[in-house]
Amino acid sequence: MREFSLTDCDLSFERRLDVPPEFLWTGWTTPEILKKWFTPAPWVTEEVEIDLRLGGIFRTVMSGPNGERNEGTGSVLEAIEGRSFIWTSCLQPGFVPTTPPEHGFVFTAIIEMEPDGTGSHYRAIVRHMNVADAQQHAEMGFEAGWGAALDQLVALYQ
Repeated sequence: MREFSLTDCDLSFERRLDVPPEFLWTGWTTPEILKKWFTPAPWVTEEVEIDLRLGGIFRTVMSGPNGERNEGTGSVLEAIEGRSFIWTSCLQPGFVPTTPPEHGFVFTAIIEMEPDGTGSHYRAIVRHMNVADAQQHAEMGFEAGWGAALDQLVALYQ
């Protein structure tokens, strides 16, 4: 995995998983599979659009049990099969700048996976524009939420 200097604007977690990196890659980059795990239950991911080309779209629409809706559209920054997937909500497809939502934030997600014995070493880093946005994301339950979603992906391998 690459060296990233983490700042107060970053949230991250790492895990050793009993699934191969190729499985994680497919889970992150195949819309029909991403729908099955990306949002921690009881939320669901209803729509997914992914174009793995540089500047391509990464779009999800999630809905909550009480009718909540969260739509996010961003741009793919890197897609190295079986190794890394980086996308950002700071840019729209084609690298068009965007404005943060009124009561939300934008971020860049760095997802890395590498072989580790018969499984994988997995790391997620989420970079925010400022400390307040990182703090807001942490208070929303970043680690628990992203961890629960990852557990749902791993469960698909069983």
